[in-house]
Amino acid sequence: MKKIVFAATVALINTSLFAQDLTNDYLNNLNTISTSVPFLSIAPDSRAGAMGDVGVATSPDQNSIHWNASKLAFIEKDQGLSISYTPWLQDLVPEISLSYLSGYKKLNSRSAVASSLRYFSLGEIQFTGGDGTNLKKFSPNEFAFDGAYAMKLSENFSAGVAMRYIYSNLTGGINIEGGGATKPGNSFAVDLSSYYQSDAFEIDEKDAYWAAGINLSNMGNKISYTDGGEEHFLPMNARVGGSLFLELDDFNTVSFAVDVNKLLVPTTPVYAVSEDGSKILDNDGNQVIESGKDPNVGVVQGIFQSFSDAPGGSKEELNELMFSVGAEYWYMKQFALRGGYFYEHETKGGRKYFTVGLGLKMNVFSLDAAFLLPATSGVKSPLANTLRFTLLFDMESLYATNKN
Repeated sequence: MKKIVFAATVALINTSLFAQDLTNDYLNNLNTISTSVPFLSIAPDSRAGAMGDVGVATSPDQNSIHWNASKLAFIEKDQGLSISYTPWLQDLVPEISLSYLSGYKKLNSRSAVASSLRYFSLGEIQFTGGDGTNLKKFSPNEFAFDGAYAMKLSENFSAGVAMRYIYSNLTGGINIEGGGATKPGNSFAVDLSSYYQSDAFEIDEKDAYWAAGINLSNMGNKISYTDGGEEHFLPMNARVGGSLFLELDDFNTVSFAVDVNKLLVPTTPVYAVSEDGSKILDNDGNQVIESGKDPNVGVVQGIFQSFSDAPGGSKEELNELMFSVGAEYWYMKQFALRGGYFYEHETKGGRKYFTVGLGLKMNVFSLDAAFLLPATSGVKSPLANTLRFTLLFDMESLYATNKN
């Protein structure tokens, strides 16, 4: 059913499946890693979105639960709330959007709790049968609800954990010809994170500090959309990074950050084929693997296998790394200017884009905006002109204003 295939393709935004060039030149073959619910990997807030999608070691804010929940143990304000909206892939398909609500509460000087709700809408889809007959219209949607806890283990180091419920309804229960009834996918996942923030020091007589973080995210059971059908990995991911904060003077501050990402999901192997292009099967009826490893494994094995199963060996494993760099400038702690760059290897999806953004901070609320600019000239990217908006509230200041 073409519309079901279309909906699934749109849902797999970051991990589209492409045919492999079955040659021995594995390093130059397009071999993207596919997962379910890739909306979990989309940067939900404008600050990180304006800085090339960095966030694991940037200063903590209301959206830290997505990037690194352990940062919240270092946040200064007592409580905060954030609302974000992103029209997504507008140059490809209209009516796709990501909405995000996130908040936190400090329990004491050393710990904090947080929660978030992420909703991804794919617009309205007209499902048709194999003969072209219209069956029904449906609006595919996905959401995830998070809860997190962060605690300082020392004056400079914190750890955090986030629990996540994931719901993905791509077909509305429609029957697939030859495949039976479909159903929404459900899963539970966990994030494990840590954060280190150095003591203040000086660089050229200017106050500075550095930070580092790691977040292992979306580690959970696979998702299936049919009873007894194929199961799909979540976008399990390892994110590590660092940042440097520098106070230039009483009015100007600047920070720089770098993140490195790797999906903790098995890479699709290259399967052996005969001279006429037909599949070669073993005695058990399974397709013979020419290079790489069997991706049909459990979650734990899949995580460890993801570091050594690429058909092109260690060089292809390096190609699976994604890089983000970003910078943020503040004037009088009220006006922010941000920029960044995201890089993904051509054989793993080829996403490359620059990001820019602005921030305005008032006593009670802040407004951030981010804009995405494709970095590949001559190629029309579905990510082009992506604009994010985020409204952040300092609830502590809001309550104080109301009392006055």
